[in-house]
Amino acid sequence: MAAFFFAQAVSIREDDLARYIGSVCRLCRRENLKLFLKGDRCYSDKCAYDRRNYPPGQHGQRRSKHSDYGIQLREKQKVKRVYGLLEKQFHSYFKKADRQRGITGTNLLVLLERRLDNVVYRLGFANSRTQARLLVRHRHFAVNGRSVDIPSYLVRVGDVVELKEKKRKVALFVEAMGTVERRGISGWLELDKEHFTGKVQAFPTRDEVTMPIQEQLIVELYSK
Repeated sequence: MAAFFFAQAVSIREDDLARYIGSVCRLCRRENLKLFLKGDRCYSDKCAYDRRNYPPGQHGQRRSKHSDYGIQLREKQKVKRVYGLLEKQFHSYFKKADRQRGITGTNLLVLLERRLDNVVYRLGFANSRTQARLLVRHRHFAVNGRSVDIPSYLVRVGDVVELKEKKRKVALFVEAMGTVERRGISGWLELDKEHFTGKVQAFPTRDEVTMPIQEQLIVELYSK
């Protein structure tokens, strides 16, 4: 059974351990878009992007022109940062998406949305994907009654993600459930706030990925 859970991960566990540890507010400013990487802080007056919505560095306020390659690269970097992935793991998702039937760009976004850490975030159990990844790592969640500590585990239709019963009175999760309406729950997920569980009703459609992403640019970049 353990082998089954490992098979659901897109890449080796070490990929989930390597993370960017610098200021995430700089990432939002670099991409010229609020990526909501710091949870509640992104909704407050302390948000660095709202206060300085230009790229970081001494030349950040200068106008710059980007080539077609530069535009494609920035789009890829943006999506990587939204989901908290490094290049090797992100590229493996793209190759998997390219092998599937359908539109490669849409397949890529669906795979990223199906990650367990993203589902935990979408259900409102965590304030950010970074926090969700840490909570999954510390075995706070179970899928279909079995503990899963692999953030890249891909959920399937019908899967039930639940917070373990002994963790349900922890202030972190109680507060998160109290503010879940502010962010809203994706239509492809069903949340039971009373029992701290969520069910995958369907795979997400392209319209349900609300971040301003131009996935075709990523496909063009990797197709060169």
